[in-house]
Amino acid sequence: MQIGRYKLKNNLIVAPMAGVTDRPFRMLCKRMGAGMAVSEMVASNSLLYGSEKTKRRANHEGEVDPISVQIVGADAKMLAQAARHNIDHGAQIIDINMGCPAKKICNVMAGSALLQNEKLVAELLEAVVGAVDVPVTLKIRTGWDKHNRNAVNIARIAEDCGIQALAIHGRTRACAYTGDAEYDTIRAVKSAVRIPVIANGDITTPEKAKFVLQHTGADAVMIGRAAQGRPWLFREIAHYLATGAYLPAPAVGEILAVLLQHLHDLYAFYGEHTGLRVARKHISWYTKGLPGSAVFRHRMNQLESVDEQLHAVIDFFEEQKAGSESLLYEGEMAA
Repeated sequence: MQIGRYKLKNNLIVAPMAGVTDRPFRMLCKRMGAGMAVSEMVASNSLLYGSEKTKRRANHEGEVDPISVQIVGADAKMLAQAARHNIDHGAQIIDINMGCPAKKICNVMAGSALLQNEKLVAELLEAVVGAVDVPVTLKIRTGWDKHNRNAVNIARIAEDCGIQALAIHGRTRACAYTGDAEYDTIRAVKSAVRIPVIANGDITTPEKAKFVLQHTGADAVMIGRAAQGRPWLFREIAHYLATGAYLPAPAVGEILAVLLQHLHDLYAFYGEHTGLRVARKHISWYTKGLPGSAVFRHRMNQLESVDEQLHAVIDFFEEQKAGSESLLYEGEMAA
C-alpha cells in the first residue's frame, strides 16, 4: 500500500475519530500493527490555531511515519491555509474530511454535507492539492442519502484533482452509524478510478477484513470503532491475512500492560486533570463485556485522581486474571 511517496508497512489503517484518534491512540495502534493512523479532524478555521485543543492535535512528537492529519472545512482558502499550517507542524499527508455525519459539521456545509455539491468538492480539492507538496487524501461516504449515492462521481473528481488515495465509509450521511455498511458502492468506486481505495465500515474481525478486501477489491481497510479498547485487532487481522490462522486472544496480563501504558501516555499528553477524564472512555472500552465491568465502570468514573484510577484498573484486571488467563471479547476469535 503506497500513498504518494510513502510506502505503508501494510494495508491496515486507523480511521480518524473525533475525540479518539489522538497521538497516544495513534501511536498505540501503530505499535499493535496498523500501517497508518489518521488524526482526528482539525478545524480549518485559523482562529482556532491558538487553542490548546488544536495545539495538541498538531503535536506529533515521537509518532511513526507517515503522519496523516485530517482537516475539515468548506472554504477553499481556509482549507489550503490549514493544510499548510499542519505541514509546518509535522504533517506528511493531508486528509480532507468529507465523511463526517455530525450535525454541527454538516450544518456549516462541511464534512459529508459537501457530497451534495460536487462543484464545491472540486474547488476545495484543487485548492488544497495546489497549496501543498505532500500527498492529499480524501475521506467520504457513499453519498448524502440512499437516493443520492454519488461516491463514484466524487471519486472521479478526486482523482482528476490529484487526490492520492480515497477512503470510503460504506454508509450515506443519512445512515450515520446505523444499519449495516454496504460495500457494493465501494466496489464500484474501485472499478472507476486508479488511485488507491480504502474500505471503511463495520470491519470488526479478521474474517470481515478479508471479506471486505475481496468483495470490494479495495487496496486497504480502515478500522475505527472496532479498535476502541481492542488495539490488538490490527495484529490479529494482519496475521490472519498473511496466514489464514487466528492469533490467540491476548492474555489478561498483556491487556493490563497495554492499558496501563495507554493511560500513562494519556496523562503525559493531556496532563493529569484532563488525562484522567479522557482515560475514562478508553477504560470503558477495554473493559466492556467483561465480568463485573458495569459496576467497575460506574465506580471508576467517580474517581478524581490518577492514582485512584490506576489502582482501580489494576485491581479489576487482577480479579479477571483470577478467573481466566485470556479474555474473549464479543466478536473476537482465538485459535
